[in-house]
Amino acid sequence: MPESFYRDAGNGRYESTPATAGPWSPKAQHAGPPSALLGRALERHEAREGVRVARVTLEIPAPVPVGDLHVRVRTVRSGRRTELLEGEILAEDRPVMLARAWRVAAAPEDTPSLRPEPLPPALPAPQGPPRMRGAHLDGYVAAMEWRFASGGFDDPGPGAAWARQRIPLVAGEEDTPLTRALTLADSNWAVGFELDHVRRLVINTDITLALHREPVGEWLCLTAATAATAGGSGLAAGRLDDVSGDCGRILQTLLVAER
Repeated sequence: MPESFYRDAGNGRYESTPATAGPWSPKAQHAGPPSALLGRALERHEAREGVRVARVTLEIPAPVPVGDLHVRVRTVRSGRRTELLEGEILAEDRPVMLARAWRVAAAPEDTPSLRPEPLPPALPAPQGPPRMRGAHLDGYVAAMEWRFASGGFDDPGPGAAWARQRIPLVAGEEDTPLTRALTLADSNWAVGFELDHVRRLVINTDITLALHREPVGEWLCLTAATAATAGGSGLAAGRLDDVSGDCGRILQTLLVAER
């Protein structure tokens, strides 16, 4: 197991380790680690106290290769209470992931807690390595510890799974609540597998993570389900919890096509 998903090479450049490799190819990254790498850059860009990233939408125009990456962030609009940021990851000067994020002022302490959701399923006991038909399991899947409360990567969803990173995002650094959430968020539709991803091509084009509060702790839970319609597309919708309960929502558009 590599020591981390990435090594910081300086000046916005990062070396990807084999732990970033996704389930479809050892040469292409799972979208979780690069999403978190962009989230890390968005958090750090002209950071201000009392302002937090509330929503990130990531677009995936091309597979992110397991190789050297360049991360860039800019401010689109900055106000006293809200900021709109843009970011991108480039591989060999070609954009492979794009991001837009809203940073907003933290809500006052007397803000009421609205529409509390039921608590997530209890954290299950340790489980063996997950199975996934036809998948490369030695990269990202192995770099995360998985405990399914219902479903499984090879079992039709809806599903619920607790997960945590075995390694940090960037070597020598502590992860943040946002980067931990983004490292996991792209797995939302896999936890909620309800379409046959072996017989058909099923792949997400984007990830939206909206957090109404910061997740606490290393263990996070995804509860996910899939909607699909003939002549349309797929939609994976999920809830993100920590041990205290609901943190936010995840939404992904799914391309569904014949192989």
